[in-house]
Amino acid sequence: MLRIKRVPTVVSNYQKDENGEDSNRSTPGCGRNCLQNCCIQDSKLPLYAFKRVTKVGGKEDLLLHTSKEPPLPFLHSLLLGEWEDRVQRGLFRYDVTACETKVIPGEYGFIAQLNEGRHLKKRPTEFRVDKVLQPFEENKFNFTKVGQEEVLFQFEASEDGQVQFFPNAPIDIDNSPNFVAINVSPIEYGHVLLIPRIFECLPQRMDRESLLLALHMAAEAGNQYFRLGYNSLGAFATINHLHFQAYYLAMPFPIEKAPTVKLASLNGGVKTSKLLNYPVRGLVFEDGDTLEDLSNIVSAACICLQNNNIPYNVLIADCGRQVFLLPQCYAEKQALGEVNAELLDTQVNPAVWEISGHMVLKRKKDYDEASEANAWRLLAEVSLSEERFEEVNALIFEAITSGEIDINTQCLDEVDAITSSAHSDHAKMADSQECVVLQ
Repeated sequence: MLRIKRVPTVVSNYQKDENGEDSNRSTPGCGRNCLQNCCIQDSKLPLYAFKRVTKVGGKEDLLLHTSKEPPLPFLHSLLLGEWEDRVQRGLFRYDVTACETKVIPGEYGFIAQLNEGRHLKKRPTEFRVDKVLQPFEENKFNFTKVGQEEVLFQFEASEDGQVQFFPNAPIDIDNSPNFVAINVSPIEYGHVLLIPRIFECLPQRMDRESLLLALHMAAEAGNQYFRLGYNSLGAFATINHLHFQAYYLAMPFPIEKAPTVKLASLNGGVKTSKLLNYPVRGLVFEDGDTLEDLSNIVSAACICLQNNNIPYNVLIADCGRQVFLLPQCYAEKQALGEVNAELLDTQVNPAVWEISGHMVLKRKKDYDEASEANAWRLLAEVSLSEERFEEVNALIFEAITSGEIDINTQCLDEVDAITSSAHSDHAKMADSQECVVLQ
């Protein structure tokens, strides 16, 4: 059994116990206005009913979509308005707008943020990192234990196909609604959690329906600077209750600027590409005839990784039209003692945001000395080796295809040469060690 010690991220003000347990909150009649049976009966919360978007629109469609009401109020009025209300009520652990941020000079423009408040007054906790699929444990902290004041709104598909907002809607416990809640330790303004079917108490494992919900949220926001992220267990998810994270960052992520090469055209018009000249090897899934097509392909790939015990991170970008899938092995290498002590001293946990190029730093020294070379060196430790990555790709393509695939063999030949050259160019910069995920 492989374990690492890390300072857990506090996402709720009710996440008190250092081991993630909170026995007091399970007592009937707790009086803390939580989401469990003791407090949830007859409670009401705002409800945003989104219109199901079937077609994956192009750039022109996006401009038309974002010019209409009410998607614009959802973006600016509802989510950010409710988030700002929680700021005024003092629900956050620190003022994220006061955190220093800078773009690191270099080809990719990695973004560094000094966020000392994320780990203050917390002791390291042990996390198991060699098992991606773990059962839900009710005695551990989970999102049914957050306070109702931390929930911004319910997020459900509209029954009549039209966008609607209900400021005071009953909570349909039997049908287990989707909740959007604040992260009390935000990385950026508007940092929220999307919790699918909260009362089903699903463990942190990807499924088609939940990924489709996240894609709908990205499409509904209609803002290229609003991204959603997902961390599997073993890839720096610390709460084993299904959730996505999301926030606004008004600049491109470095990973969005990385070159790619097309690998295949899949069912439903989904294009699959491979990242080039980026420190973390990964796949990019784009477009598709419908959001369902994109969700079907990407969720099948994620489920394949889960079933093969391979930790991974997911970034949803471009208003739900682009999904990055990033298998990783940093936590495993850390548990095996294979990560340089200098990197460990930074206390940076390379989850989806860091891998995408938004480096959340906890020490002033690291922030002052931030460079593209240092960012590359850290992220290179996250990546699978080229050999292992190709093995994982083979598993993924076997899982998501059924003979109806148009593979561009010329691209596959070219990518081998390009990738080899690209990574050798950064060998001196990164001085990275390769990694094989043990299964």
